[in-house]
Amino acid sequence: MPLDCTDYREIFLNDRPMMDTRAPIEFIKGAFPGVLNLPLMTDQERQRVGTCYKQQGQQAAIVLGHQLVSGDIKQQRIQAWADFARAHPDGLLYCFRGGLRSQIVQQWLKEAGIDYPRVGGGYKAMRTFLLDTTEQALQQCDFVLLGGMTGTGKTAVLGQLDNALDLEGHANHRGSSFGRRATGQPSNIDFENRLAVDLLKKRERGVRGFVLEDENRMIGSCALPLPLYQSMQGLPMVWLEDHLDSRVQRILDDYVVNLSAEFVAVHGEEGFALFAERLLESLNKIHKRLGGERHQRLFLLMEAALAEQARSGDVELHRAWIEGLLGEYYDPMYAFQRESKGARIEFSGDHGAVLDYLRQRPSPSR
Repeated sequence: MPLDCTDYREIFLNDRPMMDTRAPIEFIKGAFPGVLNLPLMTDQERQRVGTCYKQQGQQAAIVLGHQLVSGDIKQQRIQAWADFARAHPDGLLYCFRGGLRSQIVQQWLKEAGIDYPRVGGGYKAMRTFLLDTTEQALQQCDFVLLGGMTGTGKTAVLGQLDNALDLEGHANHRGSSFGRRATGQPSNIDFENRLAVDLLKKRERGVRGFVLEDENRMIGSCALPLPLYQSMQGLPMVWLEDHLDSRVQRILDDYVVNLSAEFVAVHGEEGFALFAERLLESLNKIHKRLGGERHQRLFLLMEAALAEQARSGDVELHRAWIEGLLGEYYDPMYAFQRESKGARIEFSGDHGAVLDYLRQRPSPSR
C-alpha cells in the first residue's frame, strides 16, 4: 500500500493532481485549485450513514455504507477513480481527515490493481497548512498597497508586476458595486486557498515583497482573510493617477464592452439582456448612497445607453452615466480616502512612473 503523503508544500508547489472523495456538499463549501470531486458517497448516502452512526455507532454505519455503495454503483465509482489514477499517475486522493473514506477508496483501487497514494491528514491538514502559509507571509514578508481613483487601471498595473497579488482575480470580481462577472465567484474558502497557493509559489520563486490593491474587506461575496485585512490598514501605499478621459474609456471598455461580451459568451442569446439587467441592478445597489434624484437621472442615462447598444451596438451613450457616477459619487469618496490615508502614501504618479517605482522599490528586510 502506498505511503501517505504529508508534504503539503510539495503538493501545492507542483500542482499535484488530486481527487477529493468527500461528498459534493463538502466539496462545494471549499476545496483546492484544480481538484476533481469523485466522492465515495453522494450527499444523501453520507447523510444516511451519518444518522446511522449517531444512532447505532460506527460499525453499523460502516455496514450501511457498504450496503449503499455496492454492486453497479460501487463498480462505477471504482471505474471513475481508476480512470483518474491512470490519467494522473503522479496524483493523490484525500477525504476530510485522511480517515476511513480515503482508506476505503484506496483499498478498492488496490483490489482493482492500482496502488494510489492519499494525503495524510486529508483536506483538514492541507487547509490548515494554507492558512498558516498566509499567516507566515504576513509575518515574514513586506507588503505595499496600490490605491487610486476608480478606473485608473490598478488591475492592469498589477498584471505587469511579478510580485503582485491579484485579490480581485482570485475572487473573480472587480471589487466595486459593478464588479460582478458573468461567471460566479468561488466560495470564500476556495478564495482563501487560491490566495495562499499564490503566496506560496511566489515566495518559492524568491519574492519577499508583495504589491496588492487597496481593497475593502469584501470583494463581492469573498471576504479577505481577517489577518490580511487588518494588516492592510497600516501598510504603506502607492497612489496611481490618471486623467478623467482615460478613466472613462477604461470603465467603458471593462464594464460595458468586455462585460457584455463576456455575458454573451457565457449565456448565448440571453447574454445581453442579462448583462443589461446586471448593470441596472448594480446601480440600484447604491441607490440610497446616490440619493433619489441623482439615482433616477443616472438610471435613465444608463437605460438609454443600453437601449442604443442593443439596437446598434454603439456604446458611446454609456459615457454620460460613467462620467456622472465618477464625478458625483466615486471621485469625492476616493478623494476623502486619499486625504485620510495621505500619511501612508509614499509615492504617486501615472502608470509608467508607478510601475517603475514598484519594480525598483526595495523590500526592507524583516
